[in-house]
Amino acid sequence: MIDENKQINNTSQQLGEPTEVKQVMKSDSPAQINFNESGSEVTEQVAAQTNVSGDTASLNSENSAPTTEKTGVETAELTQQIESLKTQLEERSTQYMRIAADFENYRKRTSKEKEELEVLMKRNTILELLPVVDNFERARSHLKPQSDGEMTMHKSYQGVYKQLVDSLKRLGVSPMRPEGQEFDPNLHEAVMREPTDEHPEGTVLEELVRGYFLGERVLRHAMVKVAAPKEDSPAAPEDQSSQANS
Repeated sequence: MIDENKQINNTSQQLGEPTEVKQVMKSDSPAQINFNESGSEVTEQVAAQTNVSGDTASLNSENSAPTTEKTGVETAELTQQIESLKTQLEERSTQYMRIAADFENYRKRTSKEKEELEVLMKRNTILELLPVVDNFERARSHLKPQSDGEMTMHKSYQGVYKQLVDSLKRLGVSPMRPEGQEFDPNLHEAVMREPTDEHPEGTVLEELVRGYFLGERVLRHAMVKVAAPKEDSPAAPEDQSSQANS
């Protein structure tokens, strides 16, 4: 048996066969053959991994340029979004300022309307009381108390009149004093004209119905008598006949 193996080895050496073939031929065990086969598989796996890594490196080198381009596009989009947000902020700021100005104008307008409404209500109320004041003044100018009882009554209603006048003063009511002043249609209402040469034409001679101010506004116009130029008296008939005879 040993002699046969030697002969086989000599023959394989002469033929130049590889050592692995000789070992396969020598060994009949399948385990050794599987070992050689698994070694070849490992070799193939290593080669495959090497090829994959090479392919990955080539892909990374190829994808580096698109990544740079993508980064540039994203930067441009972000810049555009920032500009858009700035524009929206400016629009909102302008809109806010406009709304604030409109609200301020509305506040001023409503405040002014409220003041005018209060003045109007006060004016209408005081106008209803002025005839009472006029009656007190007429009574004081016409009544002449003679006895002690009449004097007591006179002082009593004059006290009520004074209290009413003081209340009106606290509300901002003040009387006009037009006598001797020039007639003003914005303040006075001429109901009579009296020819005279003692005063210039248009001078207020007498206040017939007292006028009043409410603050700086006219509450009621004063009814007055105004001076008019004095007309020349016509010539007597005798003088005319004598002139005709002459």
